[in-house]
Amino acid sequence: MHWAVDSAVAFLVVVLPLLFLEVSIWVVIVIAVVLGWLLAPWSRRAEIRALAAREAQARGEDPPAGA
Repeated sequence: MHWAVDSAVAFLVVVLPLLFLEVSIWVVIVIAVVLGWLLAPWSRRAEIRALAAREAQARGEDPPAGA
């Protein structure tokens, strides 16, 4: 389901430039879905790291390495 949020963000990023270039809205949607599907693993890992850092900060600990 994470890919759906990434697809929505990708759509918002690419919709204006591609429509300005007169690309069909259906092509824009397909591009956004593919980008969302490809970026989902990366953004999921980034979210996990951010949540771990927030939890560590709430406990008063140093954030985990890489966060």
